Parts: sequence; C-alpha cells; structure tokens
Amino acid sequence: MKNLNNLCYLFILAGLLVSACQRKDKEKAQTPDLISSYRDTTVAPGNDFFQYANGAWLKKHPIPASESNWSIGKEVQNEIYARLRKISETASFTEGNAGSNEQKIGDFYHTGMDTVSIEKQGIEPLKPELNRITAIKSNAEIPTVVARLQILGVNALIGPNVEQDAKNSEQMALYLWQSGLGLPNRDYYFNNDSRTQNIRKEYGKHLAKMFTLLGQDVATAKQNSERVMRLETSLAKASRKLEDLRDPYANYHKMAISEVNKLTLGIDWQKWLGQMQAQNLDSVIVGQPEFYRTVGQLLKTTPLPDWQAYLQWHLVHAFAEQLPKAFDNENFRFYGTVMQGRTQQRARWKRVLDEEESAMGEVLGKLFVADYFSPATKKRYETMVDNVVAAFRDHIQQLDWMTPPTKEKALTKLNKIKKKVGYPDKWKDFSALKIDRSAYVQNVMRANEWWYRYHLNKLGKPVNRDEWSMTPQTYNAYYNPSNNEIVLPAAIFAIPGLRDEDADDAIIYGYAGASTIGHELTHGFDDQGSQFDAQGNLKNWWAPQDQTLFKKKVNEIVKQFNGYVVLDSLRVNGKATAGENIADLGGIVIALDAFKKTEQYQKGEKMGGLTPTQRYFLGYALGWQGHQRAERLAQQILTDVHSPANLRVNGPLADVPEFYQAFNVQPNQQLYRPDSLRVKIW
Repeated sequence: MKNLNNLCYLFILAGLLVSACQRKDKEKAQTPDLISSYRDTTVAPGNDFFQYANGAWLKKHPIPASESNWSIGKEVQNEIYARLRKISETASFTEGNAGSNEQKIGDFYHTGMDTVSIEKQGIEPLKPELNRITAIKSNAEIPTVVARLQILGVNALIGPNVEQDAKNSEQMALYLWQSGLGLPNRDYYFNNDSRTQNIRKEYGKHLAKMFTLLGQDVATAKQNSERVMRLETSLAKASRKLEDLRDPYANYHKMAISEVNKLTLGIDWQKWLGQMQAQNLDSVIVGQPEFYRTVGQLLKTTPLPDWQAYLQWHLVHAFAEQLPKAFDNENFRFYGTVMQGRTQQRARWKRVLDEEESAMGEVLGKLFVADYFSPATKKRYETMVDNVVAAFRDHIQQLDWMTPPTKEKALTKLNKIKKKVGYPDKWKDFSALKIDRSAYVQNVMRANEWWYRYHLNKLGKPVNRDEWSMTPQTYNAYYNPSNNEIVLPAAIFAIPGLRDEDADDAIIYGYAGASTIGHELTHGFDDQGSQFDAQGNLKNWWAPQDQTLFKKKVNEIVKQFNGYVVLDSLRVNGKATAGENIADLGGIVIALDAFKKTEQYQKGEKMGGLTPTQRYFLGYALGWQGHQRAERLAQQILTDVHSPANLRVNGPLADVPEFYQAFNVQPNQQLYRPDSLRVKIW
C-alpha cells in the first residue's frame, strides 16, 4: 500500500509539473516579445532603422517635463533610484553607529531632504568663503583664494587634476587643464547663431539674478554680471575647441615648475601648488599652455573687482542646488530650462541621490550589488567579454590593410586589456569622510574635499590598476587608455522589463556585446586610443604605412558624420565625434561575429517573427533607445564627443553589409550607401 500510494503521488506530482510547465510555456508565449513590441513597422528599416526599432517605445515614453531627454538609460536609472532611495531612507530613519557607512548615508540624505533647515540657514554656510573673497586686497592674493576654492570643488580659473602620466602609465602626475567657464565651452561665448546669442543674453540675466540673491542691489549685480562675462570671455578666447582637445600629443606638455613660472610670468607655481596641498612637485603636465599664459596675463591686468565678482559667482554656482530654494530655482531656470528645455525640476529625492552618488557612490554600490547583481549574471557577461575579445582577435588577424608587425602589436595590446565586469573586488574606504546633520552644503563641501585629497594622495605612489572610476549602479562604461582596461558596471547590462535570464543571446549580444563591450574594446584602437601602447603609454606603435591607411579610414568616418544635419543648420562634428563613431562601428561588427558562434545564431530559428541577425541589430538599437529636447540636442552638438542617439544607430549600420542582408536594404532607401562609401576599419 505504501508503495502504491507513493506511486500514485508521483503520478499526481508529474501531472502537476507538466501542467505547471505547460502553463508557464503558455504564459511565456502570450508575453509580447520585447523588441518586437518596440518597433514602428510603418517605417522601413532601410529608411530609418532607429525609428523602425524604437518608434513604438518613443510614442509611449514622452519626455517628462522635468527631463531634457528620456531613454532606456533613464528607465534603468529610475529602477536604480527606487532601490537607492529605499537604502537611503532606511538609513536616515536609523541611528547608525557614528562613522559607519549607514550613518553617513542616512545623515547625507537627511540634510539633503531637510529643506526647512536649508531655508533657515540661507547662505550662512558659504559666508566664510564669501568673506575670504571680499577680503582680497590685491591681485597677488587671488591665487590663494582660488587654491582654497579648488579644494572645496569650485572649478574657478584653473583645472588641476591627478591622472596617470600619458607617457609613463606607471606614475601619477598633476595635469593643468583649461577650465573656469560658466557656460559649457568656448563656442558659447563666440558663436553668433540666434540660439547661442540668446543663451549668452540669458546667461547675463542669470548672473545678475544670482548676485541679487547674494544681497547685492540691482545696479551692482548688473555691473558684476558684466565683469564675469568679460573675464570668462577672455578665458574662453584662450581655450581650445572640443575637437582640438582630443589630440593626446597636442594636449601634453610636461614642464618643470620653473618652466611653468616662465609661461605665466608673475605666478610662483611652487607656492600656488603648495596652497593647493600639492607639495614638492618638480613638474606638471600642462594641457593647453596658451590658456595658462592668458591666466598669468589676466591675473596682472584684470581689475580686482572683476576677480572678486568672478570668484563669488563660481562659488555660488558650484553649490546652488544645495542652497535655499531661490538659488536652486534660478540655477534650474538657466541651466535646466534655457540650456536644456526642461520646464520642471526633477524630484528632490532624485537630485539628493545624485549628490550622494558623487559623494560616496561606492558605499551605495556595495549595498546595491549585494541585492541586485547575481553571480550568475556576472558570469554571463564575463564570458561574453571573452567571446567578443576572441572575435576582435580574429578581425585583427584578418585585416587586409595592416602589416604583420603592426598586427602583432595590436594583438599584444588586445590580449593585455584588463576586463572589469560588474563591481570592484576591493571597495574604497570612506572612513575619513565626515558627514553629519549640520548643513547639506557643508556635507557636499566635505565630500568634495575628501575626493580632492584622495586623488592628490596618489601622487608619488604606485598606480592602483584595480581602482574603478565608475560605481556599479552607473548606467555607463569606459575604456581607460592609460590602464589599457575596459570597465563595465553592473547597471549597464540591465534591460527594463526583461530579466537577464529571459533575454536571448541575440538581444544581449546586440545590447551589451556591441554597444558596450565591443564599443569599449574598440576605444583602445580608435583615433585616440590607438596612440597608446599595450602598457598604456602614449607611444606610436604603428608602422608608417599602417598609420597612413588608418588615418585615411578615420577621415572617411569623419566625412560620413559631417554630412548629418541634426537640427536647423547644426551638423554633427565628425572630427570631435570620430572616436565614438569608430567604437560604435567596431562594436557592431565585432560582437556580431561573436554572436555568430552562439547556438541561437547557428540554429537560425525565428523568434517573434525575427531572424537571429535581425534580433541582434534590434538589440543594438535598443541600447540607444531615447529622444531629447531641441535645446539639449543643440548643447550636445557643441559640447559632446558622442553623436545623437539616432545616428549612433543609423550611421554605423549603414556601413555594415550584414545589416543590408538582414533587412533587404535597397539602393533607393535613405540609409543605403554604395559599397565604395561604406567605412570598414575593424
């Protein structure tokens, strides 16, 4: 009887399992295929693949009033915000042990959300620094105050930064870069199109308004606004254009301190660097000597009241979002509405989380990955990285334009690329960072000072090649040429509404393999990255004839993207965006070959009515799903080395033969490019 009962039980259990499996399969079959549901099938893929792939999603996801753009990255960020809000709110209501990460998270979040205290305090937390500026008696004292502001995170006048020496990646060096502008870059001070002229006009109004909020009368505020504009225009005139900043050799000038003194007559750099807490340096790397020559001249010739107005402005500008509502709102009016077209502020809790991320993002990251990035997911993407690297290796070996000696060096560099996936093995120690409930702006200042000293402390010490420069919850990735590494944070692999285990390889190889992994790998071999060797040093490893052919191919992609008009008469800057465009194209063709080795591709079965190759290209387009306001787009064209999202899809795909085959692209369609014009690099 016992055996019979067990047998009956097994039959019943088997029946239940079959029924459950059938139900699960039925539910899965009834669930709309994600990438199919996003398509706008009224658009021919060969005319506008970006719109074809994402059109339905764009219609269902209008840009919120509080945003300048909306994208899949924003959707991922929203999910992350919800998780980090829960962590931060819990910490703010819990009395953590003094000095613990929980106490710091809770106190930081509390002060950011405590608007009553912020209004009561007014500008009192800034008074010591404002008084320091008012007390300046002569131009000779200006560098001392600038040094103090730099430590607090105010980017006034100069741009000191600690990075690996581009020509000796085993050493950290102090770089001096052009800086000190309130508008995004030099072009905003000189371009004469109506859009930019209006921005300059509104910027003048914004400056005056911020000065009145500091307590100045209208006439004085207007006069100080003109002073700032005049001084910043002089700095802008000495600044290089966006595309000119991408040449690593042209922006590398290692100088002894005595040489920098001669470049900027009248400035004692040993003393000034000491005031910035950079002691006993014998040399620095100056990015743009002409800018620093101008700094030296302006410190001698510009009247003291101009400098005081300039320093007051940059101080209040740096901390406007942590000050009372009047400052915060005016800052948003100009930088949010005029510059980006947003009509509402983002929720305060999101903005406080952004500051918390800047202050101690790895503290949040450690808690984030423990709950939201499984070992199985990490393993999947580590394997994918290896597969994409293998495909890139095959591409290099098969190149018909590169000679064997250069191929050998390229393969050596590829094989030495360090791959960081998900999150760091060792987390930063924030024990020395003081966070309390005294004032929001003071917490931000102390965090800025902690980071300033953290980076400065690297000078004279071995390079930490295990460090991450992005947190795991960041929807982004990067290639670091000095470390010869790709860094892929956990969040970059997330797809809203689709669990990782439910995503087929075609989507993942397009979404993560092409637009992220292959993209970042290719950065090691784009027009900038290709100038660094396998050890991460700025050094030419190319045979002359290979370098000539490579530059010719780069010029082809520059010409292609120069031809795209995106807004009124604004065109993509092909030279400034060349590196990203090369990486987009390289990522697509390399990850496609990696995908061709998967079981899904080799079976060739359709899913959601789409072939594996079609799904791959749709997966790639998914990574750039999004749209933006005209104001934000105009700003991107002038300030960003990335092309607009639609052209990051349509541009490179127009050069890929498999795309033509997958979607039957014909000569009469808009994306069609004759074979002779299609760019092929990697």
